[in-house]
Amino acid sequence: MSRLNSVIRRLQAQRDCLNAAAEMIKDQDGIVLEVGLGNGRTFDHLREIMPDREIYVFDRQIAAHPKCIPDDDHLFLGDIFETLPMAAERFKGKVALVHSDVGTGDEDLNAKIAAFIGQTLPTALIKGAIVASDQKIDVPGTIAEPLPEGVPKDRYFFRRYQG
Repeated sequence: MSRLNSVIRRLQAQRDCLNAAAEMIKDQDGIVLEVGLGNGRTFDHLREIMPDREIYVFDRQIAAHPKCIPDDDHLFLGDIFETLPMAAERFKGKVALVHSDVGTGDEDLNAKIAAFIGQTLPTALIKGAIVASDQKIDVPGTIAEPLPEGVPKDRYFFRRYQG
């Protein structure tokens, strides 16, 4: 498969998963955490499909399109190992959806980040919250949820917090 076709499949899966996650939490109150702003595509999509939700974004540096950068009140800029614990405490029991897209290409670093995110999130989550990620993240108190039809196994991961 060409790299172009691979990225198209990855982005389609990501869009389908974000749409499904938004649907899964539609009847719940709560905020959204976007872990990994990158170029801002998923943040922009989340704003479009959930216009009434507050979305807080994390990244170590801004590299996004200017129209896809949140205001300072909704941006956690810096090392995830420092910013995520502060946010988890600040938003204790208020998070309905976490979208994590922090894959680095380095499997060891990905595993370290995923383990850290998984251990840090539970205090922030409301019962029924969804954690959607490009990496497998084991979040205590969650169970796996099926992916949308057409999304290949292990392309994305869904977890629902049981509270």
